[in-house]
Amino acid sequence: MVDGPPERAADVLLRDGTTVHLRPIRTDDAAGIVAMHSRFSERTRYLRYFSPYPRIPDRDLRRFVTVDHHDREAFVVLSAGQILAVGRFDRLGPGATDAEVAFVVEDAHQGRGIGSVLLEHLAEAARAEGITRFVAEVLPSNATMLRVFADFGYLVQRQYADGVVHLSFPIAPTEESLRVQWGREHRTEARSIARLLTPTGVAVYGASATGQGIGAAILGHLRDGGFTGHLVPVHPAAPRVGGLPAYPSAADAPVALDLAVVAVPPEAVPEVVADAARAGLHALVVVSAGFAESGPAGAAAQRDLIREAYAAGMRVVGPNCLGIANTDPRVRLNATLAPRLPVAGRVGFFSQSGVLGVALLAEAERRGLGLSSFVSAGNRADVSGNDLLQYWQDDPGTDVILLYLETFGNPRKFARLARRIGRTKPVVALASPAPAVLDTTLTGPHTEAVAGPDTEAVAGPDTEAVAGPDTEAVAGLDTMTVIGPDAAAVTALHGQAGVIRVETVAELFDVAVLLAHQPLPTGRRVGIVGNSTALADLAAIACRSHGLTIATGYPANVGPQATAHEFADALALAAVDPAVDALLVHFAPPLPGQLVGEDADFASAVASVALAGDRPTVATFPVGRPPAGVPSYPTVEEAVRALSRVAGYADWLRRPVGHLPELAGIEPEAARDVLAPGWVVGGHWSTDGRSGTPEGTGLAERLLAAYGIVVVPSTLVDSADAAVAAAGERGYPVALKAAREGLRHRLDLGAVRLDRTDDAEVRRAYREIAERFGPRVLVQPMVTPGVACVVEAVEDPTFGPVVGFGLGGVATELLGDRAWRAAPLTDRDAQALVDEPRAAPLLRGYRGADPVDRQALADLLQRVGRLVDEQPRVRSLRLNPVLARPDGLSVLHAQIDLSPPASAPRPDTGPRRL
Repeated sequence: MVDGPPERAADVLLRDGTTVHLRPIRTDDAAGIVAMHSRFSERTRYLRYFSPYPRIPDRDLRRFVTVDHHDREAFVVLSAGQILAVGRFDRLGPGATDAEVAFVVEDAHQGRGIGSVLLEHLAEAARAEGITRFVAEVLPSNATMLRVFADFGYLVQRQYADGVVHLSFPIAPTEESLRVQWGREHRTEARSIARLLTPTGVAVYGASATGQGIGAAILGHLRDGGFTGHLVPVHPAAPRVGGLPAYPSAADAPVALDLAVVAVPPEAVPEVVADAARAGLHALVVVSAGFAESGPAGAAAQRDLIREAYAAGMRVVGPNCLGIANTDPRVRLNATLAPRLPVAGRVGFFSQSGVLGVALLAEAERRGLGLSSFVSAGNRADVSGNDLLQYWQDDPGTDVILLYLETFGNPRKFARLARRIGRTKPVVALASPAPAVLDTTLTGPHTEAVAGPDTEAVAGPDTEAVAGPDTEAVAGLDTMTVIGPDAAAVTALHGQAGVIRVETVAELFDVAVLLAHQPLPTGRRVGIVGNSTALADLAAIACRSHGLTIATGYPANVGPQATAHEFADALALAAVDPAVDALLVHFAPPLPGQLVGEDADFASAVASVALAGDRPTVATFPVGRPPAGVPSYPTVEEAVRALSRVAGYADWLRRPVGHLPELAGIEPEAARDVLAPGWVVGGHWSTDGRSGTPEGTGLAERLLAAYGIVVVPSTLVDSADAAVAAAGERGYPVALKAAREGLRHRLDLGAVRLDRTDDAEVRRAYREIAERFGPRVLVQPMVTPGVACVVEAVEDPTFGPVVGFGLGGVATELLGDRAWRAAPLTDRDAQALVDEPRAAPLLRGYRGADPVDRQALADLLQRVGRLVDEQPRVRSLRLNPVLARPDGLSVLHAQIDLSPPASAPRPDTGPRRL
C-alpha cells in the first residue's frame, strides 16, 4: 500500500461549511470505490463513464486504485471514513505535458463544492509533476461538470466532436483563477463560522448535576443569557441538569442540535467527539484544557481531536478556550466563562487567549464597547482569526474588528485578508511583536555578523567607497544573521495591509471605542478646544510626536471660567471649521468657586456638539462624567495616540490600491528547475563562488536570472596567479575585494582595490589584500559608479516574505533606515519602498548629484518580491550593494539562503486547505 506524497493530503471545507478529508488514493481503497460506485445513480454512472457501467470490473478497479503519483494521480474525498468522490489525472504519454482529468461525486454530495476542490488539488499535483495542461471529455448533457470547468478561472477551449465536448486549458494559476479560488475560500470559511455562531441548538458536555464546575457555569450562562435555541445538557445519568432535561447522548435529544460545548477532562474528550459526530453536530467549542499547552502528550491528543472532528465534518474552537458569544437578539448565545452576555454592539472581537478573555470582555463592558460576536480560540487548533475575518467581512452586524493574537498561524493569509477586509471595515490588532532578528545558521565558508550594506558610493571611480567602521563577530564561523523588520517596521507593515496595530490592551480599546462611535477623519489636522493651557500644550506636543498637524488657529482656549454654553459655542465653531479634520476636547475642572455650572453640563455640551457633527471627536475629562457617546480618555496623550492610529487608517483608505504589473523576463518554471535537483537541500548560495556545495556554483545567478535579475560576475581566487587569470578573463579594469562578507565593501579598511588596469597592479593588489584579510579574494570587472543601495528579503513571522530597501552605509545601517513591504509588491508598494528611507533624498539628487533611475530600483524590488513570493524555499535574499545610477543600476553581489525542501506547502499557497 502506497500512501502517496503526504503533502498532497488535506482537510478542506465545503460550500456548506463542513469538513472533508482529501488524500491520494491507495490500493486498499478498492472496497470503498466499489461501495461508492454502488450508490451512484444510473445518470451519474452514464455521465462519468459514457455508458451504464453497472459494476467495476476487477481489472478496471485495480487500475483505478493503482497510481504512480507522477504520470497518474488520483485523490479520494472522505467523510466519516466513507469515500464520497474521486478525481484523477493521466499523463497523455511518456514525458507529455498534457494530462486527461476526470472526477465523479456521489449523488448525495453533489452541489457541495467537492468538484472544484478536487480540480484545485489535481492541478497543483500535476504542476509539481511537470504537467501544464489538462484535457477533459464531457457529455453535453453534463451541465454541472461543464460549469465546474467554466467557472474555475482558467482559459478553457471547447470543441464539439462525436457527441462529446472536448475541453483543454492551461493549469498555471492566473489572476482570475486565484480570484475564484479565494472567493470560494471566503464563502466556505464564512459559512462554517456562521453555523458556529448561530446554532439552532447547543449540547453541553460536562455540566454536573450539582451545579458545580465549568460545565455547569457555561450551561447557566447559556440559559440565563436568554439563548433562543434548544439547550441540552448531556449527562450519563442525571435526568435533569441545571433545571433542564438531560440526555445520556446528544443523539437521544428530541431536538435539533448544531453545536457542542465541551467541558470534560481531556481524557474524556475523544468520547464526546464521537458522540457529537453520531448526533450530526457541526462544531465543537472545547473549553477543556490539558492539550498542546501541557506538553507533547497533550499536543498528540490535540492532533487526534482535530483529526476526529474533521473526519466527522466538524470545526473546533479551542481547546483550552474561553468560549464564544453572539449578542444578536435572534440568537443571544453566551457559551463563555463570562457570567453575562456582552453588551450588544457592532464590534467583532477575536481573542486567542482564553485566560485573558474574561478580562477583555469585562474591559469592553466597562468602556461601553458593544460587541456583535466574540470568539476565544485558546490553542487555536482549528478556528483562527483568519476564519473570523472571513465571517465578519460580510456580517451586517459588524462594523469594527478587534483581534488579540499571540501567534500567527498563517501570516500570508492574514495579510491578504486584512488588505481586502480593511477597505470596508477597520481591523485593529494587538499582536506579539515579531522578532527583529531572524537567525539563519547555515553552512557556508564565511561569517557575517551584521546584515546590510556597509557602503556609501560616491561619484567618481570609487564605486564602493565606505564611510565608517565595520564589525565582524568571529572570523571563520559558518553563520549569518539576517536582519528583518524591527518593531516599528512591523507596525508599518500592518498599516500597509490596512491593519491598525496597537501595543497594549488599553490601546486596543482606546482605538476601538473611537472607531465604534465616531466617523473617520478626512485628514490629519486637529482642532484642540478646551479650558486649560497646560492640557492644550500637552495635546499639541502629543499631536506633533504622532504625526498629526495642529489646525491653523488652534489650540482654542476658552479659559477656566468659561460656562458650559461658552464651551459649547467654541466647540461648535471648531466643528464646522473647514481647516479642521478632527477635534480634541479637554476639560480641566477649575478651582472651587471658579466654575459656573456642573461638570455634567460641560459633558452634555460636548456630547451635543460632537454627536451632531461629521468630524471625529475625542475628549479628555480627567474627573467627572465623560460626555456620552464621545470617546473619552484619562490623558490627552492617550486621546491623541488613538486619534493618530485612526488617522493612519483613514490615510491608507484614501491611497490608491495599486496593481501587480506584468514583468518581462519572469520564468518561475526555470527557477523551480534550479531548485529541483535532489542535492539542493538547503544552505547558503552566493554569486561570488562561495555556495554551500561545489555543485551550487552558479545556481544563485541562474535563480536570479529566472526573475530578470542580472548580477555583475565575479571570480573567487586564492592566489596572485589566479587573480591575474581571472582579470584577463573578466577584462580590465577590475576591482579586487576581500571575499569575507563584512569586508568586501570596505575600501576604508583596505579590503577593496579599484581600477586595476594590468597584471602587475592585480598582483600587487592581491598581495596587499591577502596579507591583511586572507587568501580568498574576489575579482570583478569595474562598473559605472552609483549610489549604493541594498535590497533584502526575509521570511517574517507575521507577514510571510517581506522585501526591504535602504541605502548603503554604516550610518543608515546603524539607524535601521530600512523600509519594508509584504511580497508580492504592487507598483505603488515598490515606489513607496524606494521613497521611504530617510536617506532617500540621495536618490533624487543631492548637492548637485544627478538623480538616479528610481523606476529601475522599483522594478528590481518587484522582481525580488515575485521571487520570494513564488519560491518558498528562499528563506532570505540580499542584493548588496546595488549601485543606482541615472541610466539604470548594477547588482554587484547577491546571497541567498535556502531552506530544505518543504514537507508541506507554504501557508496560503496552492489549493484550499485547513
